[in-house]
Amino acid sequence: MNSRFHDRTAAGQQLAKKLTSYKNQKNTVVLALPRGGVPVAYCISKELNLPLDICLVRKLGVPNRPELAMGAIALGGARILNTDVINWSNISPQVIEEVTQKEQKELHRREQVYRGDKPFPRIYNQTVILVDDGIATGSTIKAAIAIMKKQQAKKIIIAVPVAPPSVCQELRGEVDQIVCLTMPEYMNSISLWYEDFTQTTDEEVCSLLFLAQEYSLTH
Repeated sequence: MNSRFHDRTAAGQQLAKKLTSYKNQKNTVVLALPRGGVPVAYCISKELNLPLDICLVRKLGVPNRPELAMGAIALGGARILNTDVINWSNISPQVIEEVTQKEQKELHRREQVYRGDKPFPRIYNQTVILVDDGIATGSTIKAAIAIMKKQQAKKIIIAVPVAPPSVCQELRGEVDQIVCLTMPEYMNSISLWYEDFTQTTDEEVCSLLFLAQEYSLTH
């Protein structure tokens, strides 16, 4: 069995060691997928002395199994659908639209809470390190990738503690680099690969974004 991580902070510290070639690099930004990706990304941004921001995306969960992603959306209009899950779960277009509308409201709520009036960071011609606390189906990270491509990022790197090898292989054709510490063949839930997988709160996200900004101003 592959090793588990103590918590998101420990996972972020381990990932940072694999990303040292990006330390102090200009035109490079760490973008976290809230909420669970923020504690992981905070450690990476601090260790590499890079700015931290967020890429707001939302999983579209199957109504009776919300942990199972039938797709994902991101601010800016990107929507990725997992046709295998949709067909297997026999989900109608109407249900997909209803879930999409609900998650769009949550996206806008989070944008207001986390970013307020602060604009989305400049991505054009930048190197972007996309960070989450794990990848299951890949729907959420694909929505984030779509936004990065739309914004014309120069280089896209995915950094995650855990993801299935099949998903990593699929994503390699979409981005410039993938850094993944653990690739279990049978992953089940991301939470199983952490000893402490306590849900990240809105307050914690805001606090870490504030600390990252303060750190960047003093270093």
